Amino acid sequence: MTAAVRYFGFLKSMKKFYSIFALLFSAVLCGNAAVLPAEKMLPNDTLVLFSIPDFTKLREIYRNSPQGRFWNDPAMKPFADKFMDKLQSEFITPVERDTGIHFSDYTNLLQGQVTFALIQDGWSGKDKDTNEPATILLLDTKDKSALVKSNLADLKKKWVDAGKTARTEKIRDVEFSVVVVSSNDVPKSLKKKQANSPDAPPPFEDPDAKPAAPKPIYIGQAESLVILGNSPRAIEKILAAMSGGAVNTLSDQAVYSSVAAMAHDAPVFGWVNLKALVDAFLHKNEGGDDSAPNPLGIDPVKLVNALGFGGLKNIAFNFRSTPEGSQFDLMVGLPESERTGIFKILAGVAKEYNPPPFVPADAAKFQRWRLDGHKLWDTIHQIANEMSPGSVGGIDFMLGSAEKAAQEKDPTFDIQKNLFGNLGDDIISYQKNPKSATFEDIASPPAIYLIGSPNPEQLGNALKSLLVLYQAPTTREFLGHKIYSVPLPPSVGPRGEPRPARSISYTFNNGYVAISGEPAMLEEFLRSGTSEAKALRDLPGLADATQKIAGSGTSLFGYANDSENMRFFFEAIKKDTATDPLASLNTLAMVSGMNTGKTSFKDWVDFSLLPSFDQISKYFYFTIYSGQTAPEGLHFKGFSPTPPALKK
Repeated sequence: MTAAVRYFGFLKSMKKFYSIFALLFSAVLCGNAAVLPAEKMLPNDTLVLFSIPDFTKLREIYRNSPQGRFWNDPAMKPFADKFMDKLQSEFITPVERDTGIHFSDYTNLLQGQVTFALIQDGWSGKDKDTNEPATILLLDTKDKSALVKSNLADLKKKWVDAGKTARTEKIRDVEFSVVVVSSNDVPKSLKKKQANSPDAPPPFEDPDAKPAAPKPIYIGQAESLVILGNSPRAIEKILAAMSGGAVNTLSDQAVYSSVAAMAHDAPVFGWVNLKALVDAFLHKNEGGDDSAPNPLGIDPVKLVNALGFGGLKNIAFNFRSTPEGSQFDLMVGLPESERTGIFKILAGVAKEYNPPPFVPADAAKFQRWRLDGHKLWDTIHQIANEMSPGSVGGIDFMLGSAEKAAQEKDPTFDIQKNLFGNLGDDIISYQKNPKSATFEDIASPPAIYLIGSPNPEQLGNALKSLLVLYQAPTTREFLGHKIYSVPLPPSVGPRGEPRPARSISYTFNNGYVAISGEPAMLEEFLRSGTSEAKALRDLPGLADATQKIAGSGTSLFGYANDSENMRFFFEAIKKDTATDPLASLNTLAMVSGMNTGKTSFKDWVDFSLLPSFDQISKYFYFTIYSGQTAPEGLHFKGFSPTPPALKK
């Protein structure tokens, strides 16, 4: 049994937590002192941290957010009420009946910090390692101690009356209830739903795995903090930190302190110790525990190092909300000196990132990535060589064959000079609205892709020389420019019907090679020099929003017109509920028990009850994102300004 399978089994076992979740409140409160921040409680071998410092504050942020106000808009009431009524009748009421627990007694207990963490706790990742990462959940109930205590006796009585046992154990003088949960503790109503899901996929199982022994869950409370975990050793370190003991916490870790500022005043914060996870992976594969040959012939250690993952330190993200809008930040900790493999490509080139003047204001999506084309090809070649030197020979052979074939038409053709040598450092794409409000058209909107080049004509001719190997492009003139087109292979639609014949076309102008499946997009691009159409860069509010997420190190910038994108989605989802995009939700419906044979996903979510988009359009505006480099890593940001109609 591999380490991956064992760890999957460990994660799968966490589903058992819900049946004893009510027992989180089963310990006696010791006081109401302020709870320490998560990084000052968790031990320094923490692998994963997700924390909401103040759940009450986050609840209020959501209530006042465009998303929260959208869900609570009177126009959404018929749709929302049907879903919530179904949730109550199909899940909440049956589970409450089976367990004797009323969820309404606990909905207001989350008042302060909510933190989930995975702690290494001796785990090394090797196949023969019997340790597993510890799972910890911390919940601050603040001034709700009286309510917690009043529910304690009733919960314990119900647990014991059901024929289950719970022992008491002290960790650093704090009393914990220790319970062992098995699959038999799943409420009957949920078991029935799982059994009645006719098309539910079979669970992932390792045929060689031995049944996992039920593991004890520790539930206790120190001060106002409820602690749930599966490792008394990890819990003891948390309690020691809370009492001011001499214990190294996450805040002392250099790999954490480099991004600690991102957690300051953030309503939501997450962090992953990538260095520890990568080291565990390398340690596992260097140990030689797996005797089976690698079917791909690639050394996993070489793969990780060639791709550049060996230099990763951490990844951190946060979410913030202000009256101006909502912002999401993600930092990949990767020092510039250790940036190799694909991360040399992702870093891009810090140059002009705003939409060029020829990008029209009616673009539904836009992205500009200042990616160095020379570095892209050199890096791919280097990665292939480091992973498997033999693969480079294969790549060079294919390129050489293509070059020789092209030279039969053009003896001067040189693939390195004409193709790779003409790649610039600017890749642009933008989309228009779909042709109609159908899911098929929404999935394939009119789009154009632009490749910057110091010599776009030579790059375009290089593409023509290579395309001849497939089929000679047809040529037509438009405003003094040549547009080349090549037919695409036949394809079928979502219901198996043949699609109309399609082609892909390209042209070159103004320092770019432009490629699109829509001739009209290319024609608009060629007219842009003489057109007086409004440009995306002049969109009201875009410049001010951009200042919040972009700067001198920016190499990636993107934009999405949420209002127009949601308009088409609303129209499609209301009139066509049988297409593939909705069918993709069937798995969720089956796993959750929504589809039991007697009830289906449509019984839960009736899209015909949605209002017209005009009734709720004020909740949608636009979103932008950026990517930039810094000495300590790669920084990605997203920002959604508050829609003008919602500003006070």
